[in-house]
Amino acid sequence: MTALPVAFSDEQAEAHDRIAEALRGHGVDIDEGTTTPMADGRTSVLAVIGKAGSGKTLLLAELVHALGEAGVEIVSGDWEGRRRKDKRTVAVLAPTNKAASVLRLRGVPATTIHRILYTPVYDPEYEKVAEWLAGQGERPEIEALTDAALDRAKSVYEQHKSVPAALAAAGLRGSDFITGWKRRDAPLDIGLVDESSMLDEKQFEDLAEIFPALVLFGDPAQLAPVGQSGEMVFDRFKPEQRLELNRIHRQEADNPILDLAHALGDPDLTFERFERMVEEAAARDPRVEIAPRVDSDMMARSPVLVWRNATRIRLIQAFRAAHGAPEDALLPGEPLICDGIELPLKHRKRRIDLEARGLIKGAPVIYLGPGKKEGFSILHVLGAESPRLSAASIVKIEKPGEEEPFIPYAAKMGAAFLHGAAVTIHKAQGSQWQAVQVFAPDLYAAARSGRIEAGQALWKRLAYVAITRAEDRLIWVTRYMLSKPRADLGTGDLVAPAAPLTLEQEETGP
Repeated sequence: MTALPVAFSDEQAEAHDRIAEALRGHGVDIDEGTTTPMADGRTSVLAVIGKAGSGKTLLLAELVHALGEAGVEIVSGDWEGRRRKDKRTVAVLAPTNKAASVLRLRGVPATTIHRILYTPVYDPEYEKVAEWLAGQGERPEIEALTDAALDRAKSVYEQHKSVPAALAAAGLRGSDFITGWKRRDAPLDIGLVDESSMLDEKQFEDLAEIFPALVLFGDPAQLAPVGQSGEMVFDRFKPEQRLELNRIHRQEADNPILDLAHALGDPDLTFERFERMVEEAAARDPRVEIAPRVDSDMMARSPVLVWRNATRIRLIQAFRAAHGAPEDALLPGEPLICDGIELPLKHRKRRIDLEARGLIKGAPVIYLGPGKKEGFSILHVLGAESPRLSAASIVKIEKPGEEEPFIPYAAKMGAAFLHGAAVTIHKAQGSQWQAVQVFAPDLYAAARSGRIEAGQALWKRLAYVAITRAEDRLIWVTRYMLSKPRADLGTGDLVAPAAPLTLEQEETGP
């Protein structure tokens, strides 16, 4: 057994050694801290599988640390310098901005899969600044940047290792230095993918094409991507490719939320018995609560999680009414969920631009106000590294009993949004919040339906995903009621970068 920097469980240690062995086959020895140039033609794919609390993230973080100690560079997706044949790289990926931000908050430098599949094209003048920041060139002389601005950029880069953040600190907007985006045309090296239960077949194929060495980290108890019949990409892996973590890591052993999550693995557990277990946990631990109504203040930043669309729409209408939101406009501070990009194929470049800046399907966003152009909105993309931007928007407010949503205002084309005060459990997968409200009547309805997914009762998969979205506090809501707000909606809690990215000067229509 190799000497490890942290005290792993036996399962974690075995998975670490199996991954280290695979990396040695690719010329990276994380035990000895040495690398050799990447050899052509060799590929390997492994999956680390375990339920919440089994130590997947700890193992991932330690692998990233060990790769860094061996001299392997992190590829972030915001800028890539000149490729050197002898230089080894690793990318840490997640399917969504929110999932990537959860890793970053834990000290793991993650980016989204989309930001790796598509790379930014820099203006040649500012490419010189990026090369200097990364230690690949001399300090440049740029007419638009003073020495003080360059010093600010250097200071921010040394702290965050982000070229866009550094250039923003120098007073530049994204449109000043990024001229477009292109599909990656060259393979990378090592890929570590978190929340891989969310991957669909096409995403997995894209990643396998780019990364000769690929390690997936996933939870088999979560919900599979829509359209894959309850199957996750790693379900088809050979046994020798699957590294399973079964026990709850000791650091998580006293967590009542994880206790409830793991209890759902009992095939004989009924919904009624599980709800009694939630009540018992709430009686002995403040991290679990029973609530007779939904907290409308929490919904502004942490959506209530539901199963049925009808429930979601009713709760959103109740939230907007409680906060006095008008029917024909949004209030600053209202939460939204990106529902995709509505642009024709001829605007592919602009679609890539919007998605690369964080507006991918399912991204949580806060509305800040109208943009300078008609149909534009100023938005804060939660979890994005540069969260603030202005974009052409199509906002859809759904109403109970109406097939077509109400659109208070919209650009002709652009990013489409649904309201985000309540979301389905499927859409919440990959995200985490400090406190989470789970709407129990919907889970009861799922239990009554008797539906099965991949051999397990659907309500158990829904409940597992819903309660494991909570980092610190689980609120189990038992009735169709909503509390009155204690505070007005606002945006003062949202921190913006020094210079917001903007798309206002680019037309998104024909």
